[in-house]
Amino acid sequence: MSRHQPTSHPAAGAPGVPWNRQRLRSNNEWLLLELLRTGGGSSRAQLARDTGLSKPTVSAALAELERAGLVREAGRLAPERGRTAVLYEADPTAGHVLGVDIGRARLRVAVADLGGAVVARRDVANRGRSADAVADSVVAAAREAIAEAGLAASDIVHAVIGTPGVWDEELRGVRYATSLPDWGRPGLFDRIGEGLGAAVTVANDANLAALGEFTLGAGRGSRMFAYLLVGTGLGVGVVKDGELLLGAHGALGEIGLVPLPDRAGEPAATIEQEAAAEAVVRAARDFGLSGTGGRRLTAKQVFGRARAGEEAAVRAVEQEAERLAYAVAVLSAVLDPDLVVLGGGIGSSADLLLAPLERALHRLAPMRPTLAPSLLGEEAVLLGAVSTALETARPEVFERRTAGLG
Repeated sequence: MSRHQPTSHPAAGAPGVPWNRQRLRSNNEWLLLELLRTGGGSSRAQLARDTGLSKPTVSAALAELERAGLVREAGRLAPERGRTAVLYEADPTAGHVLGVDIGRARLRVAVADLGGAVVARRDVANRGRSADAVADSVVAAAREAIAEAGLAASDIVHAVIGTPGVWDEELRGVRYATSLPDWGRPGLFDRIGEGLGAAVTVANDANLAALGEFTLGAGRGSRMFAYLLVGTGLGVGVVKDGELLLGAHGALGEIGLVPLPDRAGEPAATIEQEAAAEAVVRAARDFGLSGTGGRRLTAKQVFGRARAGEEAAVRAVEQEAERLAYAVAVLSAVLDPDLVVLGGGIGSSADLLLAPLERALHRLAPMRPTLAPSLLGEEAVLLGAVSTALETARPEVFERRTAGLG
């Protein structure tokens, strides 16, 4: 049975933590728990072979983990020769996390167990007309999902919220969140945390999408890749050797703020203003496209009609590809990624965008990374939020549940 490399003990090597006998036992227990989590059910004998620990040590550690509610029996293995062996697995119900994706159009919430399985979720329209209304809608959707999972708010070990903008710890708010009105107001996310009754981490949505795509999607195996999130806004998340790059102030990837080259007599527009969803609709209108049945034209409709071959829609999509090619050219010159993944609401139309984007990029830049569509689609931010919450929650649950043992 192949095994993944387990993560180190949460306190291993920490300053001021002596390597006494209790710490050694704790380290062994964490090692076994991580092996069971990443490799699936296993017997005492197999765990002893995988870790090099003695069978008595493994047996004692498993007994403590079982007492703490961190592992459970997962059946029995009856070999052709020898005694039947009990199989153990990490108990995913030992804790739960919350992932949240806040977008201008949609609010997505998921509750997951420690194994990463989503046990309840909500996906609702964002109808909040003020920042407070949006925050309260997030709390309401989260509470509904937590209740649906049969849990209490206190069962959520950690929550991660994905949002446009860059978190500022001193401000206690986000900067550069231009697509959501008044979203940078200090204390807004404290309001959400209080409403949830859980520890909350706030992260940039493109960064979370990049982590989700690296873990579960098109970014797997890439040494350095950039996730280009294109929707109501525009952002980039960059992952190098499995680690998210944030920059000196957490703003690496805010490429939407970069101005495009000036056009005669007009102020310079940013990439986000010229390449996000509203720009696609604006371009389509300029080319003569209008809504049907008196309804407002949307970016989704523009791409749908381009797929059907309507000339004005096709021209709007080609212009969008030109704008995105400029963003990719800047990324390529500065970061030299081996892969750029196209995601977000507009990124879901990569079947129309990739070919003209490749052509435009060929004209603009000598560095041309591989371009690929997202495999996670509009779930990327939410799955990245869940994955990030689990990184914090797993060692925290272990420390809580083993604190009084031994």
